[in-house]
Amino acid sequence: MMATALSPDQTVAIVGAGAMGAGIAQVAAAAGHRVRLLDARPGAAERAIADLHATFDKLAAKGKLTAAAAAAAKARLHPASQLAELADAGLAIEAIVEDLAAKQALFGELEGLVGADCLFATNTSSISITAIGAGLKAPGRLAGLHFFNPAPLMALVEIVSGLATDAGVADTLFATARAWGKEPVRARSTPGFIVNRVARPYYGEGLRLLGEGAADCATLDAVLREAGGFRMGPFELMDMIGHDVNFAVTQSVWKASYHDPRFAPSLLQQELVAAGFLGRKSGRGFYAHGADAPAVHARSAPPCPAPQFIRIYGETPLAAALAARLQAAGHRIDRVLASPDGRVAEAGGAALYLTDGRSASQRAAASGLRDTVLADLALDYATAPRLAVARAAQCAAPAFEAMAGLLQAAGFAVSELADVPGLAVMRTVCMLANEGADAVYQQVCSAADVDRAMRLGTNYPRGPLAWADAIGLAQVHGVLAHLAASYGEDRYRSSPLLQRKVFSGENFHDQDPI
Repeated sequence: MMATALSPDQTVAIVGAGAMGAGIAQVAAAAGHRVRLLDARPGAAERAIADLHATFDKLAAKGKLTAAAAAAAKARLHPASQLAELADAGLAIEAIVEDLAAKQALFGELEGLVGADCLFATNTSSISITAIGAGLKAPGRLAGLHFFNPAPLMALVEIVSGLATDAGVADTLFATARAWGKEPVRARSTPGFIVNRVARPYYGEGLRLLGEGAADCATLDAVLREAGGFRMGPFELMDMIGHDVNFAVTQSVWKASYHDPRFAPSLLQQELVAAGFLGRKSGRGFYAHGADAPAVHARSAPPCPAPQFIRIYGETPLAAALAARLQAAGHRIDRVLASPDGRVAEAGGAALYLTDGRSASQRAAASGLRDTVLADLALDYATAPRLAVARAAQCAAPAFEAMAGLLQAAGFAVSELADVPGLAVMRTVCMLANEGADAVYQQVCSAADVDRAMRLGTNYPRGPLAWADAIGLAQVHGVLAHLAASYGEDRYRSSPLLQRKVFSGENFHDQDPI
């Protein structure tokens, strides 16, 4: 039997009138609920409601709400000055400071005030739901209702169950979030839930690449955006989030996971936090911010002449896109449908391969082909404006220039990275997919919810598990194995679920017994 949403005639109490609490209040009021908003700071609830009134007026002026709907939503918002005023709530949502003791104390007080049928929800992004509810007489009434900022605009809501959460409570919150126009996903209470856990490699691998001298921030950001299809690169995204916030979440997940190396914080980011270089809000992070901040640009290889002879091998996505782009630009190519060793293209004595997690120098040594160049992954090689490459240390300069000229003739801006294993997009996507796979393996959530959460909660261009399916799970597993061998770290271990899928020939979105 499908659970029903909280009835609109039920009052929603929200404690915490900051950005998240006010945003949730807007969502609940727009959905038809009477909302009582409480904050410990004098006047904070009143100010938040005044701002929400202005927001509803703007929405009406833009035609996104009727004047009548905006007026009705404004009339449903009420400030509260003390907890006792929340006694009639059917749902109480906590959106206060990320501190376990403070949350436990709040719910303990609420339990003595509200009715036995009032549901409790916490908007925590990282604290254990089980721990928050442990002090309650009826811990089954508490679940996580994790909105993303800004709550009125972001579609995703994580419904998080602790060990004691009643299934019916989670079902009702799921249905309520959907009735409020949101896209809910279910998760078990584990460090980071879905989004804050699975997203860690996006920051972690970027920070590692920077620390290894792969390229500067602007170039790495451009590669992730223009080749990977991500809306923002990792460094500009961390600057926007705030390094204090991002570093704290990474530390929280790392500590709660008993220092699993996959979540290890970065010394580079720790230094930024120590210096007070927190990103946009402080005027300086990885980038300088403000009206007088200098413009920064990605580094691209200088123009190289197109080679006179170009050979394209195989029918891989990169090979097919190169052939189509070169022919569309008027270049003659020699097309060979079978590749002798996985190479994608030849020009000027250089051979181009897709990265497999080894460095170009290692692959050149293994094959005996000194003039080896590696290409990075792209979301869509047919339309990507930029491609990252790396050359073997053994590669002669003229050979590399010929391959750069080939890629430029195909319309790519070429960003040469230092010869790091796995390059940028490939290793990042493989690590995201591996983390998503482990979340499914550990029964935190379903494969479908991993992909839905990462698309909606972080605006990824593709769900990481669907992306892994498209790359080929054997290839993803191989990249991780080579990264693990290169670094000698458990950080790059393959999820047992990924391994099982490879051995069985299944994909993540095939029916799975877990």
